[in-house]
Amino acid sequence: MKKLILLAFVLSLFIEAHAQQMKVVTIVESIVPMGLGRSRIIESTDSLDVKNFTTIRTDGKKSKQKDIDRGDAKIDNFAETKLLNFYSAVGINFQNIASNDALITSKINDLIKEGWTLTFVTSGVESSGGKDDSNGIFITRLFFSKN
Repeated sequence: MKKLILLAFVLSLFIEAHAQQMKVVTIVESIVPMGLGRSRIIESTDSLDVKNFTTIRTDGKKSKQKDIDRGDAKIDNFAETKLLNFYSAVGINFQNIASNDALITSKINDLIKEGWTLTFVTSGVESSGGKDDSNGIFITRLFFSKN
């Protein structure tokens, strides 16, 4: 029994010490009629350190960390894959949706071949806000991990 507990302890240390990489791929699909929107798969090729953009607040006061402009968080290097829009001149275009599915599947398969594992998917939509609002997007975030 002691050996089993020791083995479990050693394995847990190994698992914690083994760093895991994460990657996020964002899919933005336009919900704008007449094909006027822009739909893309976006993948950052740069990295940022979140600590450089985080301030700690205690008792309602900011820490004495230097203020960093949010513009400094913008990266210049990313991969952008063009997708088709959900709508065409006559309404929902199912051929466009199937084409986007094929491109998204290709992206996922490429990342899996590179050793990434699809870990989590989340999505949301900002759709028409009423009669005069013809704007909207459907956004999906794919979270990948690699040991």
